[in-house]
Amino acid sequence: MFNPNYLINQELLSNIKKITFLITQLNSRKYPHIVLHKFQVEAKNLSAHASTSIEGNPLGLTDVKKLLKSRPEHIRDNEREVLNYNTALIWLEKKLKQPLPVFLTHSFIHKVHAMVMDDLMSEIQLTEYRNDPVFVNDPRELKTIYWPPDDQDVKKLMEELIIFVNRHQNDIDPLIFSGLFHKQFVIIHPYVDGNGRTVRLVTKALLSAMGISTFNLFSFENYYNKNITKYLDSVGERGNYYDLATRIDFTPWLVYFTGGIIDEILRVSKELDQELITPTTSISDNQKIILDYIDNNGFITDKIYSTLTKRAKATRNLDFQKLISLRLITSQGKGRATYYKRAQ
Repeated sequence: MFNPNYLINQELLSNIKKITFLITQLNSRKYPHIVLHKFQVEAKNLSAHASTSIEGNPLGLTDVKKLLKSRPEHIRDNEREVLNYNTALIWLEKKLKQPLPVFLTHSFIHKVHAMVMDDLMSEIQLTEYRNDPVFVNDPRELKTIYWPPDDQDVKKLMEELIIFVNRHQNDIDPLIFSGLFHKQFVIIHPYVDGNGRTVRLVTKALLSAMGISTFNLFSFENYYNKNITKYLDSVGERGNYYDLATRIDFTPWLVYFTGGIIDEILRVSKELDQELITPTTSISDNQKIILDYIDNNGFITDKIYSTLTKRAKATRNLDFQKLISLRLITSQGKGRATYYKRAQ
């Protein structure tokens, strides 16, 4: 059975706590429907671009936006890759609105893969795990760097992975087993092609179904696309699967995986706040320092703020009052025990 080797070290534990705090904080805020819709559209555009870009698709973000808006009838394969990924995102978004239990199945994974690779692979390759050997090559080194498990072992390994996810959804933090699923899927490499795009979508589903209700606003693929080499080095392995299987340490990947979620949540949070700023509600760079500190640490005091800026106490107080008036933060406690946190 799949029994991954990992350690919840201080860095990983800190990341998990921070994600829980940030998601709770963001889910509690109220934004106009029109703003949320805009961010959902942008997230789909960014995800379709980033996830296909990781796999070598040459289309830029501007080209992707034009393609998704116009949806031409006659398209090339690189355009089909983008349209397919967007189709899968839309299907996934609708699917996750239904109050379904969080149980992973082979058919669900096959469905996602079939949408991602529609008209890019043969029909039989879309509905089954691979029946052929595959190799992972590094184009930079011009050589094979990883030999996945033999095709006759793929179905058994995927079965063990699915059982692990379904069995431990109540006793392992969802961030942990979503990350474990992501890397193990890449290690198994269950399809001839489309593995990366498929696993990134299924991982989105696992995270969303477990309580990250702001799923539609994010593009976790965007973080990976910022440094593709680091992502591929973190999620992948080098060598022969059968030599590596029992000694793979998932810890570094889990730290990277959770760090990427934090990065994306903070990006979206800042952009959401910026969207609501008008000439009368604009905030200064110093006031942004307050918000950034709260987003990263949960709260701020005047004493802490005084170490981050050279502003006088009276001016610092005006900064806090401005953010309170905009309903971006609230004041807690009294006197020297006063601290400030994000408004709910």
